[in-house]
Amino acid sequence: MALPTNATSTWNQGLDLPSRIFGEGGGTDYELYEEDGEFVLSVDMPGFEREAIDLAWNDGVLNVAAEHVDDERGRKRTYHRRFRFPRDVDEDGIAATYRNGVLKVRLPIAEESTPHGKTIPIEE
Repeated sequence: MALPTNATSTWNQGLDLPSRIFGEGGGTDYELYEEDGEFVLSVDMPGFEREAIDLAWNDGVLNVAAEHVDDERGRKRTYHRRFRFPRDVDEDGIAATYRNGVLKVRLPIAEESTPHGKTIPIEE
């Protein structure tokens, strides 16, 4: 019995796992960074109406969910991601905008907040 000689003949042939699990682009539909004392989250969500996007903060986790029904094509499109932050956020200062298919959320870092977790050393 001969072993497969190329990667496309393996068990996962044609599955295209990253794009099927994470959507087109392999899960790079958002950008998250820290700037001027706040976290800034920018999420590409073209095709969704602002009113169809649900944004919720709960115990250090930002939940982004949206649903779009295309009656013409008989399709339903959903989006759902959860973002956990490494520092405390001032809940009252969270602000969001949605323009040109991009959701932008600004989350101010709470005063005197220290990073959560611990540093893990990487061995040679």
